[in-house]
Amino acid sequence: MTTQLSRGDLAPDFTLPTDQGSFALADHRGKHVIVYFYPAAGTPGCTMQACDFRDNLASLQAAGYVVVGVSPDKPAALAKFRANEHLTFPLASDPERTVLGAYGAFGEKSLYGKTVTGVLRSTVVIDPEGKVELAQYNVKAAGHVAKLRKDLGLA
Repeated sequence: MTTQLSRGDLAPDFTLPTDQGSFALADHRGKHVIVYFYPAAGTPGCTMQACDFRDNLASLQAAGYVVVGVSPDKPAALAKFRANEHLTFPLASDPERTVLGAYGAFGEKSLYGKTVTGVLRSTVVIDPEGKVELAQYNVKAAGHVAKLRKDLGLA
């Protein structure tokens, strides 16, 4: 089980491939960054969550937030997902689950009554100095962005 992050922790730096190049957290220092972790591109819950971020992206960007999604999917699968759902923010590929582990977003979870190891649907908000502003684990796909906006004082 990986250790989950808390407010004030230094956010682990990362650079991951995307379907359009790469995403480096360091390139966004000085901005608020929302990193959300999801199990698999194209699945119902992950699609709902990604579309929710897509539909709220303009207002999040207007408030100074950058959004990036991270999953174990390969860049080709992310490209298809972005195209199918008209997603306008980067999706990063972490097939080795290195970043997922560093952020505490990979571990044991309950799935249909069974304990399995996998991606924990999670969101970590990083402040302009690179510290964790908010960390939410085992979030629900439905309504997550509205709750996140409220928790960030943007609602």
